Amino acid sequence: MATILAQFRTADGEKTGPPLSLPADVTTEQLSVLINKFLDHEEIRPYSFYIDSKEVVRSILTDIIETGVRSAEDTLEIVYEPQAFFKVRAVTRCSSSLTGHTEAVLSVSFSPDGSQLASGSGDTTVRIWDLSTETPRVTCKGHRNWVLCIAWAPNAQVLASGSMDNSVRLWDPATGRELGILNGHRKWITALSWEPQHLNPQCSRVASSSKDGTVRVWDVKLRRCLFTLAGHTAAVTCVKWGGDGRIYTGSQDKTIKIWNSDGTLYKTLSGHAHWVNTLAFSTDFALRTGAFDHTGKHPQNGEEAAKRAQERYAEAKANGERLVSGSDDFTMYLWDPDTSNKPVARLTGHQKVVNHVSFSPDGRLLASASFDNSVKLWDGKTGKFIASLRGHVAAVYQVCWSADSRMLLSASKDSTLKIWDLRSKKLKLELPGHADEVFAVDWSPGGDRVASGGKDRVLKIWKP
Repeated sequence: MATILAQFRTADGEKTGPPLSLPADVTTEQLSVLINKFLDHEEIRPYSFYIDSKEVVRSILTDIIETGVRSAEDTLEIVYEPQAFFKVRAVTRCSSSLTGHTEAVLSVSFSPDGSQLASGSGDTTVRIWDLSTETPRVTCKGHRNWVLCIAWAPNAQVLASGSMDNSVRLWDPATGRELGILNGHRKWITALSWEPQHLNPQCSRVASSSKDGTVRVWDVKLRRCLFTLAGHTAAVTCVKWGGDGRIYTGSQDKTIKIWNSDGTLYKTLSGHAHWVNTLAFSTDFALRTGAFDHTGKHPQNGEEAAKRAQERYAEAKANGERLVSGSDDFTMYLWDPDTSNKPVARLTGHQKVVNHVSFSPDGRLLASASFDNSVKLWDGKTGKFIASLRGHVAAVYQVCWSADSRMLLSASKDSTLKIWDLRSKKLKLELPGHADEVFAVDWSPGGDRVASGGKDRVLKIWKP
């Protein structure tokens, strides 16, 4: 059997262990045993291995040498990256079809601790569902027009909703009681984003973006607008409150603006040739779940919660924090806003509008959903194209990752949800069941269930 010379390296390029002479048909399991030995781990931890940024799935011989990536004569540098310890099981069946909304379901969202589920609808209501019994718990009534977006506070104690009626309302998820109305926008609300928990343990500030071209930052305790970010010359389509405390906004004026937390403009990122539709951070998952992780432990108090949220954010940011923007110009830009006003990469390949982008929880991969019926995968660090996931027969509206970054879920106009396996880059499961277009989907942070909603007015819960 042919042998190869190999050297393990970290993602940052540091050597681990001596150069090795290995049989060419060495498998990923054997590489895993070796790297765990070099790193002195008592129990075997899961790793993924890459040579020239191509993943070794079965063995070096079949994936690298026989495919012509490298020859057996070369010294191969094997880059290893840790994977999530826990494994999320794919959802396979619809466990409940929850009726109640009388118009299309436009947004679904699990609370940061995964214990509650909320949905916003064209019927002007927000509904909160009991996950242990999979039944309706409370209906939040008050908006006078479609509910376009919903967002949980990082401590899971308040739910904000933005509507076509130009207002933001705050709800107590336990009782469904309205806690306050935030009025001030002159047109409808397009997105909501809470200040991250590690910066604000009281979870007292939320930002709303609007069709009126402004973003307002609200104090939810005092129910008043603290300041308005006015600088865009057209509708603001999305707002994200970054872990660095700055606020990031994307607009139909083709620019992305970054604001300091006191409301002053920090910088403008331009490059897109058409509307900016969507923004995502590589740290989004850590920011969304705050102090809660897959173990389900609840912090004792606000201080402990802020400390845990800070630790999880620091861990997610260890490899650098990146921002991606998706646009009506069919492209995406990958940015490292801390270091440069210029994009790291321009991601081209979609043939129609890019509707939604999302980083995997570990920040290594990036998925984009487009009206061209495809989902595309990209390298989260370099922006390099990895694969097209084809199978949907109509526009893909939203993508969503499993908490362990091993699977991706997509929701489409073709009425199906599809689960993609990221090792094989192939379709793992198709979840039919909705009678019409699926507008919104969310995978619970603990990975134990998926919720989807759409034009058929039914909220479906899916389980393994």
